[in-house]
Amino acid sequence: MAGQNCGVTTALLGVLLLGAVRLPRGAEASEIALPHGSGITVFIKPGTPPLPVKPCYIISSKRYKTSLTIKPGEKEVFSFSCHNPENHFVVEIQKNIDCMSGPCPFGEVQLQPSTSALPTLNRTFIWDVKAHKSIGLELQFAIPRLRQIGPGESCPDGVTHSISGRIDATAVKIGTFCSNGTVSRIKMQEGVKMALHLPWFHNRNVSGFSIANRSSIKRLCIIESVFEGEGSATLMSANYPDGFPEDELMTWQFVIPAHLRASVSFLHFNVSNCEKKEERVEYYIPGSTTNPEVFRLEDKQPGNMAGNFNLSLQGCDQDAQNPGILRLQFQVLVQHPQNESNKIYLVDLSNEQAMSLTIEPRPIKLSRKFVPGCFVCLESRTCSTNLTLTSGSKHKISFLCDNLTRLWMNAEKTISCTDHRYCHRRSHSLQVPGDILQLPVQLHDFSWKLLVPKDRLSLALVPTQKLQQHTQEKACNTSFSYLVASAVPGQDFYFGFFCPGGSIEQIQVKQNISVTLRTFAPSFRQEATRQGLTVSFIPFFKEEGVFTVTPDTKNKVYLRSPNWDRGLPSLTSVSWNISVPSNQVACLTFLKERTGVVCQTGRAFMIIQEQRSKVEEIFSLEDEVLPKPSFHHHSFWVNISNCSPVSGKQLDLFFWVLLTPRTMESPRGWLGLPHSMVASAWATFLHTD
Repeated sequence: MAGQNCGVTTALLGVLLLGAVRLPRGAEASEIALPHGSGITVFIKPGTPPLPVKPCYIISSKRYKTSLTIKPGEKEVFSFSCHNPENHFVVEIQKNIDCMSGPCPFGEVQLQPSTSALPTLNRTFIWDVKAHKSIGLELQFAIPRLRQIGPGESCPDGVTHSISGRIDATAVKIGTFCSNGTVSRIKMQEGVKMALHLPWFHNRNVSGFSIANRSSIKRLCIIESVFEGEGSATLMSANYPDGFPEDELMTWQFVIPAHLRASVSFLHFNVSNCEKKEERVEYYIPGSTTNPEVFRLEDKQPGNMAGNFNLSLQGCDQDAQNPGILRLQFQVLVQHPQNESNKIYLVDLSNEQAMSLTIEPRPIKLSRKFVPGCFVCLESRTCSTNLTLTSGSKHKISFLCDNLTRLWMNAEKTISCTDHRYCHRRSHSLQVPGDILQLPVQLHDFSWKLLVPKDRLSLALVPTQKLQQHTQEKACNTSFSYLVASAVPGQDFYFGFFCPGGSIEQIQVKQNISVTLRTFAPSFRQEATRQGLTVSFIPFFKEEGVFTVTPDTKNKVYLRSPNWDRGLPSLTSVSWNISVPSNQVACLTFLKERTGVVCQTGRAFMIIQEQRSKVEEIFSLEDEVLPKPSFHHHSFWVNISNCSPVSGKQLDLFFWVLLTPRTMESPRGWLGLPHSMVASAWATFLHTD
């Protein structure tokens, strides 16, 4: 007898003899007949046709209609007044299943009427299952399973699954899903509403899911996600992007192959204003001695997890006056463990102050193919795509990443002086800590922000190795360089890029600056011993910057004014202190005839001063041609002071200095010639780089 009942109930949801006959589309007649007690209602109603469009009608009983409803026990023969009804109408098939007043028909769900018996329209099959609160219902999805999509997304084949539950009389949206995903089962209680949308051109004739009976799950729903290999899944809280129901519990169960590892990342979330309890996520993680592990939504989430695990979202009792909104969108990434995932690195920043280190992904082009995640893990468990470590502590980190070149590091440190009496003449080393250099990730930037009290102190930078200024004519070819720029709020001003191997012994700056060490190649690790600056707090001076230069006896030294591509800022002054050894003579040569500056107010001028004799020459940078190449037997100054220039007519000075032995200073035949003729001849004589 029980077997007979099972057969009857399965038939109610299964293969009903509905008497629906498929006839040619368009003007040809279609016939749909629904048996008594089937619980099925068919609605044919207007869709959303593109405009403008010629009207189309349903022809039934010789009457023109814009909609048609067919109830259980009814039969309708109808046709359409146009040949493309799929552009005008949709068909909706609703099946009500009552599990409260009688036995619930479990098993595979059939499409009734079959798609072949329906007119060729966009079709939506809806199954509305009502059940007691104590009854659990489980939707089981056949392979290729389901993939949840977010607001504004669509399925490539147009086939979508919309699933809802209910809390008392309130409908709760569980989510919208496409095919080809990881979601294998969804468990709910108190009923379920499942809608399957099929485009008119799709020939699918199976629902792809079944319904099973389960005991009460004591929560809103449970979603099971099964991974069979590497991949990712994006999932959302109920009602997303609207608010998660108040004080509810929702669980995701993840089935992970034993040889793979899983990491969780929260993509978007909001928290509500709680009056009682606290919103949180709970993990049941294999091997954990503290299950459940509780996290706030703001926390870094677990990663590098082996085996199956559960994640639950728990709401709270919200403030009635200002409830806010709880919602969550997250991603689970499953991939092979990497060699680095088992190696722990100790980063000791306990002796550092006002410093942070961020490990993050490099900017890359997005790919549609699956790309294994690249995570940084703190204490081997809390993993995320980026991680910031702060000074004053020791940190243990590891990496879960197939290719560590996908990551880089950026660090910042602030060195400030608030009392000029305490800081005067004190110095600090600007050097990348060894604990950072030992990490298997390339350092991108390390920035030191150097702050001094205004009009009280200035700064002096002294490199471990003399620096070269990067110019087009003589570019830096090292694996790293320093960018020296103003750190004064609102001031867009930089002194230039500098690298080891040049002639600049010191850079003095008037006020706050940032010094950024930027690397360009992995070989920086081998050249790290060449990095190093010392900053000192010195008495205040009014010039924007002073460069101390001792030219190389073998090469030209190229020097360019700060901010050269945008021009020296208005009313600023910069100097170069150029040392000339006693057995050498320097040739100073300007690479352009004019600086290009046009003054709106004030004057722009240059002073060249011999330091021993104090003899100086003054040149107008707006009106005059820059001086011809000149000899300097002793150390000398080059100083430029800017006016307020016209926009687009900025001050840019570019020159080089070359040292040669004094024995070459006066070749035979040059004696007695005027200085300008000697300089011109000297330039010709030295016309090599």
